[in-house]
Amino acid sequence: LGATGLTVGMTNTDGVYVDGRTLDRGDCSGPKSARSVLMHPDVEAAVFETARGGLLREGLAFDRCQVAVVTNVGVGDHLGLNCITTVEDVAVLKRVIVHNVAPEGWAVLNAADPLVAEMAGVCPGRVIFFAADRHHPVMRTHRAQGGRKVYVEAGGEGGAAIVAAEGAWRERVPLADVPLTRGGRIGFQVENVMAAVAAAWAVGLPWDAIRSCLASFVADADNAPGRFNLMDYKGATVIADYGHNPDAIKALVQAVTNLPAQRRSVVISGAGDRRDEDIREQTRLIGEAFDDVVLYQDACQRGRLDGEVLRLLRQGLEGAQRTSFVDEIHGEFLAIDRAMERLQKGDLCLILIDQVEEALAHITQKVNSAALAG
Repeated sequence: LGATGLTVGMTNTDGVYVDGRTLDRGDCSGPKSARSVLMHPDVEAAVFETARGGLLREGLAFDRCQVAVVTNVGVGDHLGLNCITTVEDVAVLKRVIVHNVAPEGWAVLNAADPLVAEMAGVCPGRVIFFAADRHHPVMRTHRAQGGRKVYVEAGGEGGAAIVAAEGAWRERVPLADVPLTRGGRIGFQVENVMAAVAAAWAVGLPWDAIRSCLASFVADADNAPGRFNLMDYKGATVIADYGHNPDAIKALVQAVTNLPAQRRSVVISGAGDRRDEDIREQTRLIGEAFDDVVLYQDACQRGRLDGEVLRLLRQGLEGAQRTSFVDEIHGEFLAIDRAMERLQKGDLCLILIDQVEEALAHITQKVNSAALAG
């Protein structure tokens, strides 16, 4: 939106931004932050992350939206909090933004997630479905009805591509031209790009602008902090990410598995306000894909006793198929140091950060120091 000349206000779990300037920092994904953007005299377009907690406390900051995007529900997150106990409860909550699409607006929905696909039935406007598999039953039905869809087309001239289609009309963007996806190897980023393409299409942005932005966007620590930020450290690959639930861990494991590495290590903690089974499930998934695991306990245990989160993470690693080295560290930065000092050339380390800004600064400083020394 900004690339087309509009002054954009944005809120998310990192802060509030207007025209690229940071107005506030912290978790700003609630309605209070969104209202501050809507009242800003310079803002011409607004993009809001709309989080569970704010919806439950205060509802929405707006009456109608032009586009509502729901990427997934999956196995759910924050279950057991605020009387939200099932994934169906999560879906009811997330579909609130779809309920409030303007009659002339659009819902962008993940056709591959059944609970998200069902939200089409409550949308007052029209729907764009996205899914990697264009032959998914929801996508086939939508295509037969003449609806808009975004999917991945394998092969062809220029290799695999993201395709936007409506009837006989098609627009094709090769994944080789979208660096965020690493040529399509990072599956969850391909899904994110499909959703972003659909949203941009829905608000009528020119395709030249969409292509240009996809080609130039890089998920580095400045542009998208804590969102699969890749760095080189002494010939090893270091990835910093804020993933903190089983769905996120599953997507990260799949992405990391598609990247070359001699040995794979991970630094991970767990949020104390999640259910026991959710904390265990994270390390169960980790144990299938990583050789080294460094567990850490952070400063905020969110109601847990000292050492309780570490114990649950350990339980998830019991019987791990791949993990051969496990260490426990008290303190996020010490855990990062421990994992990075074990890295050899050709290795890969996934660091699941908790204090996003501070941890990224710590990792970046180590990376920069190594680059200067090398």
